[in-house]
Amino acid sequence: MYEYELQQLRAADLIRRADHERQVREAARARRAARREAAESSPEHESHTRRFRRPRSARAA
Repeated sequence: MYEYELQQLRAADLIRRADHERQVREAARARRAARREAAESSPEHESHTRRFRRPRSARAA
């Protein structure tokens, strides 16, 4: 009986941990989405990009 109760406690603990980790991932995903949405709607988004364009013509050898 004692081992069964320990197993039940371990299972409940694992379920709680998994639920907490899932909530953490969802919160991080929501923060990233909100940050992305705010960056896209800001006027700076159009004028400043982090990607650099490739030169249109090839370099001379």
